[in-house]
Amino acid sequence: MERVCYTFELAEGQEEEYLRRHAEVWPEMIEALKASGFSNYSLFRRGREVIAYCEAEPTFEEAIAKLEATEVAPRWNAYIRSLMSRSVDENGRFFTVEEIWHLD
Repeated sequence: MERVCYTFELAEGQEEEYLRRHAEVWPEMIEALKASGFSNYSLFRRGREVIAYCEAEPTFEEAIAKLEATEVAPRWNAYIRSLMSRSVDENGRFFTVEEIWHLD
């Protein structure tokens, strides 16, 4: 299991819409996340910055690959990323945050 933290930024004025869409996450997207190996997934927001934390089994890269192969993930990504001004780097990779310390 791998713990991952990453960040992204919402487009100006899209904060409330982002909250609204996450109040209604599609059930098939939740099922796809779980089936792909994601658990303990949380989103936090400070202004336009969103901080995401999740645990992925066996690794984040493998869970992402499984998720991206589903029918629902591309639809959800188009739906939610339309609200973001910055979500991935020039190579399409998430802006991950290095883990320094952890308490079980």
